[in-house]
Amino acid sequence: MRLLPVGFLAVLVLSCASKPHAPAVVPPAPVAARAAFDEARAVHVLRRLAFGPSARSLEDLRRQGVEGWVASQLSRPGAPLPPELEAKLQALPSLTMSMAELVREYPPKRQREQALLDGREPRRPARIGLEQSAAKLLRAVESPNQLEEVLVDFWFNHFNVSADKGAARWMVTAYERDAIRPNVFGSFRELLGATARHPAMLFYLDNWRSVRDGMPERLSREALAEEDEAPEPAEPKPGLNENYARELLELHTLGVEGGYTQQDVREVARCFTGWSIRQPRKAPGFFFRRRAHDADDKQVLGQRVRGRRSTADGEQVLDLLARHPATARHVASKLARRFVSDSPPPALVERVAKVFLDSEGDLPTVYRALFDSPEFWAPEARAAKVKTPFEFVVSALRATGAEVTVRPRLVQSLAKMGEPLFRAPAPTGFPEHAAPWVNSGSLVARLNFSLELVSGRMPGTQVALKALATPAEPTARAWVDALGQALLGAPPSEETRATILDALSKRADAASAVGEARPVDVTLIAGLLLGSPEFQKQ
Repeated sequence: MRLLPVGFLAVLVLSCASKPHAPAVVPPAPVAARAAFDEARAVHVLRRLAFGPSARSLEDLRRQGVEGWVASQLSRPGAPLPPELEAKLQALPSLTMSMAELVREYPPKRQREQALLDGREPRRPARIGLEQSAAKLLRAVESPNQLEEVLVDFWFNHFNVSADKGAARWMVTAYERDAIRPNVFGSFRELLGATARHPAMLFYLDNWRSVRDGMPERLSREALAEEDEAPEPAEPKPGLNENYARELLELHTLGVEGGYTQQDVREVARCFTGWSIRQPRKAPGFFFRRRAHDADDKQVLGQRVRGRRSTADGEQVLDLLARHPATARHVASKLARRFVSDSPPPALVERVAKVFLDSEGDLPTVYRALFDSPEFWAPEARAAKVKTPFEFVVSALRATGAEVTVRPRLVQSLAKMGEPLFRAPAPTGFPEHAAPWVNSGSLVARLNFSLELVSGRMPGTQVALKALATPAEPTARAWVDALGQALLGAPPSEETRATILDALSKRADAASAVGEARPVDVTLIAGLLLGSPEFQKQ
């Protein structure tokens, strides 16, 4: 492995650690002033509404115009994928399996022996996570429906479920496929309801074992009986469980400053008693356990919830939360943080929250309000955010035009950078602001990935560097500028250019000392550009 330039790493850490400024309120340029294609503006849009520029996406923007491209992305839910991408996804059989099929085909250890006795050769459960991660990477790199992929990533993180928690491993594929993906262009209430009922969420936050207060333990266990399934030792005992209620209020809807109390948490938990899973370790499916439900009246956020022995209590709570002003502000704030700035202007958040309430949580309407805002287009919003590891890896693959066939090493590289896909350790999901991603260990991993990618040492990827740029002359400086334009969407900064030229000079001096004359190291230039501060930002 090449030695990393220490000076370059220091520049990288310091540049990424600088606190971005909140974007000022600057109106968009007049239409006449934007008649010519503005590549910098296009690059900004592709960094936020896509996973970074690629040669194909830039060509799409030139053909449609920036506004036309954004409009087309907002109208693409369910749009067909290119045949090449479809073929790659079809080679991942677990993506289309039901949760019951996944358990049967990729059984846990204690069921593998029975499968072998039945004459079947079971596949290992780890394959589920690898194929799901591969699909996420492939879609993010190659799908023309870029905004859809960005939104699936955003909303999965908002309603996070970790595949590391027991039986959730066999549920997370269906959770993203059936609860998140179909609803990112629907209403917030539909999305909220789909996550609330999905076995992955019910299992992850323990609601499936939540029963009414005072229910005798014997009856609790009978109500949760799973035919021939014994509970796992780590699973909570049946009883009123507040985990889902707390995260529903704090993370999914109102936000930590949403004005709810601990009593509200308890009352919401009572409303969701009996929302459970039938056979979570064999054939997971939503199941309402009437005997486990608290059918008395409740009081949530000052409103009466009439007790019924049905799911109506929980549905009423979801209705109440989905239209609450605190939910509108919380969702607007998170969307503005993702698409505009780590510290979004309060005025922007309030305007988007109003659109959320006025449209009854219609998500495409909310997205349009955000993308049409002057704050989104303000110069200060450009390069104001630091890429997460996933955004970095995908944008590097897109920028280099890499041919991708996902291998375990590519997925593992994300874990080394701190973002193991579908395995965020807490209900909060992965961090959505810069600070947690800006440390020397993570940035060294990014630089190493960059060098491995462009040198052909990252299994499952192929990059043709010299097809990306043709410098006017074959000098080091010309190559730095030409590849910088191709990979960064703009010439590199003076500081980055000087650092790369210094690294090239030292390599040339070392070769000269032993009597060698080497051509310009295009691979090193590309790797350092991908590891540069400019490429870490979006």
